[in-house]
Amino acid sequence: MLTLHALAGLAQAEVVVYDALVDARILDLAQPAARRVFAGKRGGKPSVNQTDITNQLIAFARQSLRVLRLKGGDPCVFGRAGEEALKLAEHGIPFRVIPGITAGLGAMAATLIPATLRGVNQAIVFATGYSADDEVSSGLDWAAVARLGQPIVLYMAITRIDAIQQQLLAGGLDADTPTAVIHAATMPDQDVLVTTLGRLVGDLSVSTLGPPAVVVIGQIVAMRARLLEMLPLLDEEVPVWPPRR
Repeated sequence: MLTLHALAGLAQAEVVVYDALVDARILDLAQPAARRVFAGKRGGKPSVNQTDITNQLIAFARQSLRVLRLKGGDPCVFGRAGEEALKLAEHGIPFRVIPGITAGLGAMAATLIPATLRGVNQAIVFATGYSADDEVSSGLDWAAVARLGQPIVLYMAITRIDAIQQQLLAGGLDADTPTAVIHAATMPDQDVLVTTLGRLVGDLSVSTLGPPAVVVIGQIVAMRARLLEMLPLLDEEVPVWPPRR
C-alpha cells in the first residue's frame, strides 16, 4: 500500500534506512545505486537500538546524502517518527514527513471490516500492546477503554494478548464481542481469524497466526461475515503486486 509521494522519495533517495516490515519489492523500487540499511525492530527479538538508528540518520544527513527513513504503515502511528523527527530537528537537519496508510486501517479495509459504521460506532481506539519500556501497556487504563463501548484496534499485541484480554473482560467488555486477528494484511500470505474476545486467546493458540498482526475488537468485525455471506463469489486472494502485465 504505497503512496505516490513515497514512491517519489524512493526514486530520489541515496540512502534507504528501512524497517523490518518493509516488503522487498518496495525496496526494489529504490534507485539501484541507493544504499540500503536495515533498521528493523521486532518485539521480543534482537533489534537495532533506537538511539543507533537516529544517530545513523544524523550521520548520513551530515554527509549531504538524501536519506529516506522507510517505515511500514504510517510513520507517525506507533512508528517512532516523532522521536526521530525531534532528534533531527535538535541537530538542525531539515526533513519532511510523508504520510502512510496505518496498519490498523489498511488491515481492516483489506479484510472487509469497516473502521466506522453508521449506527454501530462513533469513535475508534488505536492502542499498542507495548509501553515505552516494552512492558504490557500498564499505563493504559484498559477498564476505561472497555467502558467506551467503541471498537479497539491493537498494534503489536499478540505476545501480550492474554493479559490485555483479561483486563478488557475485567473492565466489563462482553466476552461475546466480535474479534478479528489480521495477519500480514494486504500481503500474499494475509490470513484472518474471526472469533470473540472471550475465545480470542484459546483460538489464537491453536491457529497458525502470529506477528505481524493487528487485533480488532468490536461490533464492526461482524460486518465481515455479513458481506461474505452476500458476496459468496468474492475472491479474497490478495492481488499480486506489482500487477502482472
